[in-house]
Amino acid sequence: MITGQVIEFQERKGIKGVRVWIDGESETILTNVAGEFRLYTSKKGNLQLNISALNYVTMTYPLFVDSENINLGAVYLKRDLDIEKRDQLLTLSETDLKDESNLDSNSGLLQATRDVFLKRAAFDFGQAFFRVRGYDSKEGMVLINGIPMNRNWDGRPQWNNWGGLNDITRNQDFTFGLDASDHSFGGVLGVSAIDLSPHKFRPGLRLSTAVSNRTYRNRLMTTYHSGKGEKGFAYSLSFSRRWAEEGIVAGTPYDAYSMFLSASLSLSPHQTLEATLINAYNSRGRSAALTDEVADLAGTNYNPYWGNQGGTLRTSRIRVIHEPLVLLSHKLSKNNLRFMTSFAYQWGDRSFTRVGYFNAPNPDPTYYRYLPSYYVNSPIGANFISANEARMGFIENPQWSWTDLFEANSVQARRNDAAYIYQEDVSDEKTLSGSTILNLPVGNRLKIDAGFLMQHSRAENFARVIDLLGAEQFQDVDPFSNTRNNLNEATEKAAGDLFGYHYRINTKYWNSFLQARFDWKQCDFYVAGEYAEKSFQRDGLFLNERFIDNSFGKGEKIQFQSWGIKGGFSYGLTSRHWIKAFAYAGNEPPPLKYAYVNPRENHLVVPDISEERIYSVDLTYLARLPKLKGRMSAYYTRFMEGTEINFFYVDSGIGSEFVQEVATGVDRLHKGLEIGLEVDVSPTTKLSLVSSIGRYEYASDPAVSINFDTSGDDETLNGTGGNIDLGFSSVKGYQISQGPQTAISFGLEYRDPKYWWIGCTANYLANSVVDIAYIKRTQSFRIDPENGKPFPDISEDKLGHLLAQETLPPIYLLNLIGGKSWLYKGKYISTFLSVNNIFNVTYKSGGFEQSRNGNYKQMLRDNMSGTPSFGSKYWYGFGRTFFLNLAISF
Repeated sequence: MITGQVIEFQERKGIKGVRVWIDGESETILTNVAGEFRLYTSKKGNLQLNISALNYVTMTYPLFVDSENINLGAVYLKRDLDIEKRDQLLTLSETDLKDESNLDSNSGLLQATRDVFLKRAAFDFGQAFFRVRGYDSKEGMVLINGIPMNRNWDGRPQWNNWGGLNDITRNQDFTFGLDASDHSFGGVLGVSAIDLSPHKFRPGLRLSTAVSNRTYRNRLMTTYHSGKGEKGFAYSLSFSRRWAEEGIVAGTPYDAYSMFLSASLSLSPHQTLEATLINAYNSRGRSAALTDEVADLAGTNYNPYWGNQGGTLRTSRIRVIHEPLVLLSHKLSKNNLRFMTSFAYQWGDRSFTRVGYFNAPNPDPTYYRYLPSYYVNSPIGANFISANEARMGFIENPQWSWTDLFEANSVQARRNDAAYIYQEDVSDEKTLSGSTILNLPVGNRLKIDAGFLMQHSRAENFARVIDLLGAEQFQDVDPFSNTRNNLNEATEKAAGDLFGYHYRINTKYWNSFLQARFDWKQCDFYVAGEYAEKSFQRDGLFLNERFIDNSFGKGEKIQFQSWGIKGGFSYGLTSRHWIKAFAYAGNEPPPLKYAYVNPRENHLVVPDISEERIYSVDLTYLARLPKLKGRMSAYYTRFMEGTEINFFYVDSGIGSEFVQEVATGVDRLHKGLEIGLEVDVSPTTKLSLVSSIGRYEYASDPAVSINFDTSGDDETLNGTGGNIDLGFSSVKGYQISQGPQTAISFGLEYRDPKYWWIGCTANYLANSVVDIAYIKRTQSFRIDPENGKPFPDISEDKLGHLLAQETLPPIYLLNLIGGKSWLYKGKYISTFLSVNNIFNVTYKSGGFEQSRNGNYKQMLRDNMSGTPSFGSKYWYGFGRTFFLNLAISF
């Protein structure tokens, strides 16, 4: 038997609810109200005792256990200053990627981990949109009280639904990769389970304020936990406010608030009932990806989406997310048995604003016809005089001209037919979920985990007029085909009216998993299985004149069945050296965004759509020495039969048109090596080394087809039926644009016994590539649009140069973090400062090829000057940024 008492280092009081366990054993005990514990073990020899509590540094004690009892006496836990680092978790810049993938980062999934590699990936590598193993964040499952928060639209968690509630979401159980989770079968990236139970928080009041020069400038936060009362009642409250008139990128206002209310009642010593409300609102301005030409003219911090109106800054592109969440949970916990049932209802909307233009010039100041390259690359010969005039005009007037929009609408002919409107694209979704999770120990060696989930959602999608910009009416007519968007209503629209498109998507989903874990003295293994079904059905609310037979009412129901099996094995070479191996095989349905070709207009489903198949293996070595902790992992994952959809205007070998590009049979291969080492060189100083060497590439040549509208009088694509099969895109071997594929970091940290600390990391990130355009690698790229035949004079060397994938320059970043804490008259005071990119390095964090140049001759001509009109667009990382936080706990 091992006994002891866990005491708070500064307050010298016992800590209740501290977890105590021995490495390699499943049994965990909790300290009593005085901080005392008694732990029984049948193991003998050299063991490691772990003592862990929320917001404290986990302590590990090497012990030699024989037949004698061991009394450790007083064990002191120190507050974990690392929790303050989570406040500076990368705030994603609101750049406007063609498929919004730039808004995705899997770093948010990693904030609860203590693994040195994953912490570095979240806090340092995330600045350059590094993605662990190159995975999309949809490959990781996020749960709140057992309810999955991954969206149907893209499969990704919507972090803004609980943004600003850092004090509340710290209680997380994170399982990385293919390891077994108590809460879910999970994805290949892992599972993050957030527990919002009020009785698990340390009682007290916490006030904090922060200033920053990033996406927001100021933050206020208040959190109060009552602790469990005599009658078993506990509650928690948290409020936060974040705002900025303008973020680090010009023209990006930020306005957000978050509210959390939760109460729990102990029905018995082992049962609790909880009710929770999360209400988070987030509004932020968006910025644009830039070509090299625009960045050279206006700087890398340039944002074209704003301008002055009457002396006031007005931004054209705002993203607003407001989706409140209500949860009701029942939890049963007795010994090591856990049983939780939760119900959730989430409602609200996500919206994106923009200026629409109809039979009028494009108002974007970066539109290619307004730039010098348009005149330099003219097919009738370069005009340098006009190019210089365009250059000077852009430099003198680089911003959005709101005045011009109002003037255009004031012309009598456009009063009732607005040339420009300010609009929003809205997705209003309501989701009802129910889940149950069981963790059942069977004897001393076996543990069974099982879960079941049912979910139903209805997402209503539409465009809405916000402001007519001085006009009196707007005509809801497609400007390209002169057809009506809704035959069931009049074309005249006023502010507040819906136009363009209006449809619902009904989604039904259920999921079940079963897992068995076996534990022996020197090894353990697990096996798990999952089965799920999901269906989508579109319900059109507009009768589109271009698709009279395929737009209104309910379309066909798309159904998917998915399954997964995985297993893992751990073997202890000694108590300090472990080897772990994992394997996974399964499939998953495509996200909703890739199920329909163009759901805004019709019911058309992607032809022959199927589930994406996934295979993955992972081998890991762990070392836990007295002064060194480390992990080395090798992984190999293949995604097969994926689908992607892109929208763009193209001048291809078969004509010019705005198209929907559908790529099917997309295979992706992710393989690499991860290393994370921490060395205690002294009781106060720690060194760390982190490295990720990966290769993420396309492993197939996907089939590509394009869809387009055939109802106009001036059809320009040489095809019929609105669909053309372009054959295969030769992309096998090209790299996937998923952030840096090489990342190396050295870290140094000093922690003074007087409760101040400072750390520095030097980071190198490389092998980040530009996202390629599928259509340029099809045979249509070789076809002359004038005669429909292949270009006779194609130079294979020039073709190879044009289609070579661009690798972005490597990035060198130096980051500094530090903090100090005090205990003053019973109040805990802490301050935290982080400074990222100390040397203010300018770097490209990502980019994509434009698809406009869809044939060889046009792309060759466009690139001859060295300044193409349709060159790749890039996002730029932040320069030097800081985050300063001050917190007081009572």
